[in-house]
Amino acid sequence: MFRIAIGGLSHETHTFLEKRTTVGDFADRHVQYGPEIIERNRTVSNYIRGFIEVIEETGGELVGTVNAAANVHGYVTRNAFEKFTTEMTDALREAEGVDGVLLALHGAMAAEDYDRAEAEAVRRVRSVVGADVPIMVTLDLHANEDHHLTDVADAVFVCKKYPHTDTRETGEAAARCMVATLRGEFMPAMALHKPGIISPSIFQGTDFSPMRDFRERADEWERVEDDVCYVSVAPGFGYADVPDVGASVIAVTNGDKALAEKVARDMSAYMWKKREELARRPIAGPEEAVQKARSAVQDGRCPVVLADGADRTGDSTHLLRQLMRQGAGNFVLSSLHDPSAVQFCQQLGEGSEVAVSAGGWGQASGEPIHLEGRIEFVGDVTYELTGPMNTGGTVGCGPSATLNLGDSRYVVLTSLNHQVRDAEGFRAFGVDPSDMDILIVRSRVHFRAYYDRVAGEIIEVDAPGMGPADLSGLHFYKIPADIFPVGKNWQVEV
Repeated sequence: MFRIAIGGLSHETHTFLEKRTTVGDFADRHVQYGPEIIERNRTVSNYIRGFIEVIEETGGELVGTVNAAANVHGYVTRNAFEKFTTEMTDALREAEGVDGVLLALHGAMAAEDYDRAEAEAVRRVRSVVGADVPIMVTLDLHANEDHHLTDVADAVFVCKKYPHTDTRETGEAAARCMVATLRGEFMPAMALHKPGIISPSIFQGTDFSPMRDFRERADEWERVEDDVCYVSVAPGFGYADVPDVGASVIAVTNGDKALAEKVARDMSAYMWKKREELARRPIAGPEEAVQKARSAVQDGRCPVVLADGADRTGDSTHLLRQLMRQGAGNFVLSSLHDPSAVQFCQQLGEGSEVAVSAGGWGQASGEPIHLEGRIEFVGDVTYELTGPMNTGGTVGCGPSATLNLGDSRYVVLTSLNHQVRDAEGFRAFGVDPSDMDILIVRSRVHFRAYYDRVAGEIIEVDAPGMGPADLSGLHFYKIPADIFPVGKNWQVEV
C-alpha cells in the first residue's frame, strides 16, 4: 500500500496589478490542512478530487499537507509564499516518509523574489522527500512554465480544456501515472518546449481555433503512440512580466525521452505556425458591444451575454456606463466589486432607496458611476457552483447587495471580486437570469462552460482594463526579447 502526499498551492498572478496577494487573500478563498483536504474535496470537481479517487481506488493511503488558493491579484507576498511552502514541507517531514507526492499547482504564480514560484515550491518539496520519491504536478492551462519546473518534477499534467471542465480528469491522469510508476509499470520521461508566443486569455478557449487545433493534434499523438502518456498544451498567462511567460508544450512518455522531445518539438512548431490566431484579433469596445447587444435583443436572441474580458479587478464602469448611456433595459451586471458601496447599502438596509457612487476605484477601471435605485437584496453571499465547471465548489463573495435601478436594470455589488461561471452567479443575489435580456459578466472564457449552451448570443467586450486583448499596451521588462508579438525584437521602430 502506497502512501501518497497531496496538496496544492494555486494563484494566477497578474504582475501588473498593484495590490499584492497576501495571506488574507488566500484565506478569503480557501486554505485547507491535513485530512481536511481530503474531506473538503471529495465532492468538488477539481484536481484534488481526481487524486483522491484514484489513490483510494487502488488501495493507497492519502496524506494531506496544505491546499491554498487565492483569487487574481498582483505578486504573492514573500510572507504568504514562505508560509504555505513551509507548512507544506513541514507536513511532509512530519509524515515520516511518503512514496509519492501529488501537487495541484497553477503554473502562473509569481511571488516576491520568486518569478518561477511553482518551480521553487516543488524544489523545496524535493529537498524534503529526496530524489527517489516521484513528484507529479497538475497545472492550469494558463501556466507559464519552463525547464525549471520540469527539472524538479517527474511528470507535469496541464488541464486540456478552457473553460477548465476537466480538472478532475487531469488529477486522475496524474494519479494514475503515479500509481503505475510506483508499481514499476511506468517510467516517466518528459520534454518541454516553448514556441515563443504570448497571448491574451480571451483567445485561448479550447472549443475554438487555434486552441482546438492544437488539442486535436496533441490528442492524435496520444492516440497513435502507445508510449505517449499525456501531451499538455498550455497557452500561458499573458498578464505576467516573468521570464518563463508564454505558451509551452509538455510531453510525458513511458521511458522514451527522445519521443517526448519529438512530440514537444512538433507541437511547438505547429503552434508557431498559428501564432497570429493565438495572439491577436479585434474585439468590440463597449459602445459597439452594447449596440450589438441591443440589436440582438430586438431580434429575440436572448439572453445576450456581454463578457467583459478586460476587467481583472471587477470594478470597471466602462460597460455599465455605456449600457445606461444607450438606454438599455432588462439587464443584470454580476458583479461590481466595491466593498465601500456594499457597506453603505448594508447600513440603509434591504428595501431602501439608495443613491451611491460605485466602482471605478481600480487600475484602468474608469470613473465611479452614480447609481440610484432600490436595494433589493443584502446579504453575505457564498454559493455552490452547479454548472459544468468546478461543480460542487463554493464561491465566496462576502457581504453583497443588489440594486434595482428601474426598468429591470440590476447591478450586483460584492465585497470580493467575482467571476460568474453559471446561473448561480446571478441567482445567489436574488436575480433570475432567465428573466433578463442582457447578462453582463466579468469573464473571458470560463462562463462559456454554461452559457454557450444557454445564451442566445455571446458578445466579447474589450473595454479599457488590466486584461486587454491587445498586450502591446502593457510594459514588459522581464519577458524574452523574441517572444511574439510583444517582445522587444518584434517592436517596429518608427
